[in-house]
Amino acid sequence: MAIDLRSDTVTRPTEAMRRAMARAEVGDDVYGEDPTVRALEERVAGLFGHEAALFTPTGSLANVLAVRTLVGVGQEVLCEARAHIARAELGAHGAVTGLTMRTWSAPDGRPDLAALRELFAPDMGPFFVPTAAISVENSHNFAGGTVVAVDDLRALHAWTRDVGARVHLDGARIWNAHVATGTPLADFGATADVMAVCLSKGLGAPVGSLVVGSADAVAESRVWRKRLGGGMRQSGILAAAGLHALDHHVERLAVDHDHARLLAEACAVDPATVETNIVVVPHHDPASVVAAAREEGVLVGAVGPTALRLVTHLDVDADGAARAAQVLGRLVG
Repeated sequence: MAIDLRSDTVTRPTEAMRRAMARAEVGDDVYGEDPTVRALEERVAGLFGHEAALFTPTGSLANVLAVRTLVGVGQEVLCEARAHIARAELGAHGAVTGLTMRTWSAPDGRPDLAALRELFAPDMGPFFVPTAAISVENSHNFAGGTVVAVDDLRALHAWTRDVGARVHLDGARIWNAHVATGTPLADFGATADVMAVCLSKGLGAPVGSLVVGSADAVAESRVWRKRLGGGMRQSGILAAAGLHALDHHVERLAVDHDHARLLAEACAVDPATVETNIVVVPHHDPASVVAAAREEGVLVGAVGPTALRLVTHLDVDADGAARAAQVLGRLVG
């Protein structure tokens, strides 16, 4: 079987997770009657110290719903230039909710308060687009899985309060940031007005993300989830996978981080720069490495014309990581 390092979205449910899904108690979630979905939503909201949460089929939908609770038609959200909401959600935010985006650039993807002060636009009447929210991604996918420290998030949150803006946290991989730093999930949650968190990446569930925020934001998102075709019926079968992942797959993310550093060292990337489960490897011809690695049973992805991305996860064990390191070290070196 190929060693698949293209993404942590390629994981398959474990046998224990499949058993949990098979025995899940279900109901109609559009009517709010699926007990397993409700249990998942209540648990995730509690983990992050927020009032409520909403189960969605995808992370992109969770982000669209979350951001639109903060940013109205004709307003803007500021985000880092490689943020998932700007680069990898197919323009959904503008197409669906009528907002605009401007960006700052940071090599590590972290928020730059000096840059944000320059970018921020207060409401100046019917001539300029006002800034309604700042979006931060933690960990930052395309910056190589870097973690935004909770103190930096607190500083950002305090500044937004001063200027009248709010904070969206794209926490698709917030579980990795939590394990890498030891920061409690509730501490991350306290720095954001609304969040999106994903279950189908490092946690290994087959489907699912959640919007996390105030009761009002979640109620509004529930309406928009249905409006956009995201209302699900007996989705407790899927929610059960998320509950199982929270019970069994969070702390083991440290193993994925160790495997990522092993791959980094093999590819001549300083392992000290690898904070979570993503390794970005500079290369003059990434397409050639992708093709050659595939021939040897290792799947990797190119992220632009000069870089490869390697992502470790639940389905890559120690032997697989070692084998991939051997192959990629030879090809990249």
